[in-house]
Amino acid sequence: MSHQTYWQSLDYPALVADHPIGEAFTQFATTTSRDELRWRQNRLFLRCVDRAWKTPFYQRLWGAAGVQPGDIRSLDDLPGLPSFDKSDIMDSLERQPPFGDFAGFEGYPEGQRPPVMLHTTSGTTGSPQVLLFGPKSREVQNLLLARNYQFQGLRPDDVIHSVYGHGMINGGHYVREAVTRWTSATFLSAGTGVETRSAQQVEVMKRFGATVLVGFGDYLKKLADTALEMGIEPGRDIPVRLISAHLGREDRAAMEKAWGGAKCFDWYGVGDTGLIAGEGPDRDGLYVHEDAHYLEICDIDTGAAVAPGELGDMVVTCLFKDDLYPLIRFNTHDVTRAIPKPSSIDVVFQRIEGFLGRSDNMVKIRGINIFPQGVGAMLEHAPAFAGEFICRARRDATGRDSFAVTAETTADTSEWRDIASFYGEILKRKIGIEVEIELAPKGATAGLTQIDVRQKPIRLIDERY
Repeated sequence: MSHQTYWQSLDYPALVADHPIGEAFTQFATTTSRDELRWRQNRLFLRCVDRAWKTPFYQRLWGAAGVQPGDIRSLDDLPGLPSFDKSDIMDSLERQPPFGDFAGFEGYPEGQRPPVMLHTTSGTTGSPQVLLFGPKSREVQNLLLARNYQFQGLRPDDVIHSVYGHGMINGGHYVREAVTRWTSATFLSAGTGVETRSAQQVEVMKRFGATVLVGFGDYLKKLADTALEMGIEPGRDIPVRLISAHLGREDRAAMEKAWGGAKCFDWYGVGDTGLIAGEGPDRDGLYVHEDAHYLEICDIDTGAAVAPGELGDMVVTCLFKDDLYPLIRFNTHDVTRAIPKPSSIDVVFQRIEGFLGRSDNMVKIRGINIFPQGVGAMLEHAPAFAGEFICRARRDATGRDSFAVTAETTADTSEWRDIASFYGEILKRKIGIEVEIELAPKGATAGLTQIDVRQKPIRLIDERY
């Protein structure tokens, strides 16, 4: 029996024709009409539908909703299909361990199944989920991230320092593949603070002259503080000029100041799809890479489409995953809103505001929806705020819910009472209810947030259940 190799499974000319990169992408994104884009999306979508019908997972999901083969003729039919989320994937894994029935292995004749890449999620929102990629979907995923970096200003002579984790999770491997296969930049695969201690990461950045940082904003800010503690000045001793990170509601200006004026860009994606949207040179919202994804923003409670500018869950259909694990109407439970105004740089793609929180990590306290990830941005400019925090949802003996925030501060303990009162007023004004404030010295919440060991720190502890 002969092996079908990764590279034999790819058609590169077709891949880059469907998803341009570099200057070809910029031209495509600024000159293609919405009608032409819709035609391209529909062509790719129908390939994914064909693969999905050969997958037991979709046969079960769509069949239960009364959908039959032939009912899905174009993207116009997409809103009528049921969405699914991580809980459905985990159910699939329980039904048919260890790989589930969502990959579509059964749809290939014997000996013709493409090679499989397996990773898992980090488990931030529960048990780790299996992620499966075929060569085609993996390389498009890599290309999309690389072209986003280039669109944001990555140069061939850049030295990229990455703090994405490795092991079974997808992040570090995916980012390394994107940079080394689709750009000419030099890549430093440092990983998390567990893989490479923070002080050692700073030394690596200084030694090799890192010019670009990529990773999660929380830890990148921590590394700037670590550098200063070591007597190393970001921007001078480490010549960082560009940061491409996951910012969410964090303050961009604070990140740029921490790294000596480096220009900071945001992007958004999930492990199942890779990059979905990213900022361009205008830094005015995140452009959805619509030649590769069809993104719906849906009401958190009803699942219906929301009006432009309203908050909702991101429900994504991945237009390139037609080899393994097709992804059609996957509810990420990440919350955003669309930006309706036209692009100032003539990019035709839809824009979103970015990651604003998780609806399945949202807490409702006395009728108020609170996204814990947003608390840091609310306190960003507050005096003596050290940048780190943890939220708690509590319930007293009478059944009354409350919300508490433990915030790290650089203030002397003699000032804590006034500082806590001031922080409480800020959060009450921005959230709409009283917030209990507990202060802690710098570094004290690390054991709870696990910022040194997780790509995405924990921001909420729900003590009510």
